[in-house]
This record gives sequence, C-alpha cells and structure tokens, in this order.
Amino acid sequence: MSLEREIKIAVGDEEVSGLLIAPPNARACYVVAHGSGKGMRHTFFKTLADGLAEHEVASFRFQFPYMEYGRDQRDSTQVAQATLRAAVAEARRLLPNLLFIAGGKSFGAQVTAEAQADSPLEGVRGLIFLGFPLHSPKRPSAERAGPLLHVDLPMLFLQGERDKFASPDYLRPLVDQLKPRATLKLFEDAAHSFHVPAKSGSADDEVMNDLLNTLVAWVETEIVR
Repeated sequence: MSLEREIKIAVGDEEVSGLLIAPPNARACYVVAHGSGKGMRHTFFKTLADGLAEHEVASFRFQFPYMEYGRDQRDSTQVAQATLRAAVAEARRLLPNLLFIAGGKSFGAQVTAEAQADSPLEGVRGLIFLGFPLHSPKRPSAERAGPLLHVDLPMLFLQGERDKFASPDYLRPLVDQLKPRATLKLFEDAAHSFHVPAKSGSADDEVMNDLLNTLVAWVETEIVR
C-alpha cells in the first residue's frame, strides 16, 4: 500500500491540509474534495484513496478552510473555489507528469462543477462526482444542474439509487442531456453516503469495490486512453 504524504496548501492568508497518495506506476491523479460534514480523513475517503492506489491511480484529497479550522459555517463560494484551484495547482506541481481529474463528494462535487463552469480548472481532463447534490432533500428537482450545462469535459456521476439529494427521476434525464460527455453509474439500494441496508443483501465494501472498478475503468477509457 502506498504511503500517505501530508501536504500544506496556501489559500489566501491561510493554509489547509492535503493528503497525497501516489503509487509509482500511476498515470492519473484524482483531486478529491470532501463533503459538507465529513473531512478528508473520513473513512470513506481513506478507503477510496487506498483503493485507487491499488489500481495505480494517485489521489490528492484536501480540506476546505471551514473544516480545517472547525468553523460552523461552510466557506463562501469564492473561498471554496479558490481552495479547490489551489489544491489542483499543488497536485500538478507535485506530480507534473500525470493526467488530472477533479471532483469530490456532495458539497465537494458541487464546488467542482461550479468552479469548472466559471473558469476551467487548469490541467484537469475530467470530473468525477461522488454523489452529486442535484437538489435539496425531499424537494426533488434539477435545481443545481445549471453549472453542469457549461462543463465541457468528460464527467462521471457515481450515485446511490436511494440518494435523497439526487432523485434518479431527475438525474437520468440530466445525464442524457449532457451526453456524450457524461456517464452515470447508479448503485442499487445505496444512499447518499453509498451505505446499503443489510436487508438489501449487499454490503458497503461491495459497493465501494464496484465504485472503484467503475471509476478506474472510466479513467482508463476517458482520460488515459
């Protein structure tokens, strides 16, 4: 297993933490932004990063300032996007010979889509969304689809079928609208966290293995080729 390397990233007058895992034979690196309530050290991201390393894909995950410093409020759009851009730039500096994908979980996915739509992330070849928050819970719609319509990169949506932030009834038509640059993979019985109930007959580690295999195959096909 590849070792994690702790990195400090300058964002304005502050610093945030990052974690780099770079297997020696990696050809691509996924810059991963965390969700609203869980930082980069959460078990989900650790499992994801270790799994990617086993598939020879590097990863660079990082903290948004509000998470780094324990603030109650999420960062403004401006600060969140600046942090993402700083993380991408630092990853490219550390791994200059790799191809790059950006994205993240929930809030991190939303920030990435908005940033790319506002001004393309330098050096990024594609976006991977881990549970894109298309709408508010219990209010199914495509209310947050706007930025995605202005993204001119390959996109992979990895979503649970029971995701309360992205009803398949709205997500499927959106991805159809975004084709051929968008691909959707739905995980049966999985929630926004990709957790599956015991009665489903599946298990969280099976979902994660399926997620990793789908992600890596997409990177090989759409990014590395």
